[in-house]
Amino acid sequence: VWRNDKLAEKWTKLRDLRRVVTGALERAREAKTIGSSLQAAPTLFIDWEVGDLLDKVDMAEVAITSDLRIEEGTGPEMAFRLEDVKGVAVEVHLAEGGKCQRCWRILPEVGGGQDAPEICGRCGDVVAKQRQAAE
Repeated sequence: VWRNDKLAEKWTKLRDLRRVVTGALERAREAKTIGSSLQAAPTLFIDWEVGDLLDKVDMAEVAITSDLRIEEGTGPEMAFRLEDVKGVAVEVHLAEGGKCQRCWRILPEVGGGQDAPEICGRCGDVVAKQRQAAE
C-alpha cells in the first residue's frame, strides 16, 4: 500500500546524481583541494531534461555540500564523470563565505551584519523560533 514507484524512480535518479557529486568530492579531497564536503560548492552539469526531478529538492543538502549549482550541458572536458551515469558531470569549487557555527555550511551571508553574524540566515530563523518557543 505504501509503495510509490514514481517516487522510488525519482530518488534512484537523485542518488545517481549524488554518486557523481560524491565521486568528484573524493577526487578533490585526494588532491587536497577540500578537506570536507561542506567546503565545496560544486557545479553539476546535466545534459538531459531534468523536468521536475529536482523540484523541491535541495541538491546541496542531498550531497552534503555548502552550495550546489546546476547547469544544463555536458560540462568541461576535465569535469568528473561516472561511466554508468550518462549525461552528468561535476566540477568542484571551493565554497565562498564564512562558516556557520550551527550547520557548518560555508556561505557568503555568514559574517555579515545580521543579528547573529556567526550563523547563516536559515539557522538564524531556527534559533529565533526556538527562542520564541522558549519564552
